[in-house]
This record gives sequence, structure tokens and C-alpha cells, in this order.
Amino acid sequence: MDTACYLVLTTFPDQDSAQDFAQQVVEKKLAACVNILPQLRSVYRWQDKIESSQEVQLQIKTNLRCINPLQCFLRKEHPYDCPEYIALPIEQGASDYLKWLNDSLQ
Repeated sequence: MDTACYLVLTTFPDQDSAQDFAQQVVEKKLAACVNILPQLRSVYRWQDKIESSQEVQLQIKTNLRCINPLQCFLRKEHPYDCPEYIALPIEQGASDYLKWLNDSLQ
């Protein structure tokens, strides 16, 4: 039976750490697919100071069964003290794609 699917957003400080993380979560079947979007600029408040840095965004496709293990793995392996972890439910999608996504995580 298929389960609810999610798009998880996070950022990494550089291409190498993003690639390494993406490879690991796909190998561990915590993600069916990870898109790596290079060279974005983030502006944020950290420790009461405005910061700006180059980052790499990851778009991670996963499902309900993997959402908590993925978050635990991210918090353990991520180089940031407080990594971004935003899980967006996929409300609608091509049924064959969502089936592939779920099948990739079993």
C-alpha cells in the first residue's frame, strides 16, 4: 500500500557535503530522489546577528514511513547546529511517479 509522500527542504554549506548527504539518504532508502540546487544565497538571523551565506539547497523526496528516520539522520549528520528541516506534504502528483517514490523506499 502506498503511503503519503513528502518534499523535504534543507540547505548545506557546500556542494560536497550536499552531494555526500544526498548519496547517503538514497543509499539508505530514506529518500527516493534528492535534487541538489547549487549557489543560493541565504540571509538569516543567527545569534542575534544578520548573516548572509552561500548555500546549496536539497529537495528530498520521501514518504511518511521515512520522514522521522530522515530527520534523525539529518540532525546527526548535518554540519550546522540548527539545520533547516521543512517537510511539505505532496498533496497531488502523477500516480506513477508517487508509486515509484514509494516503491523506491521499501
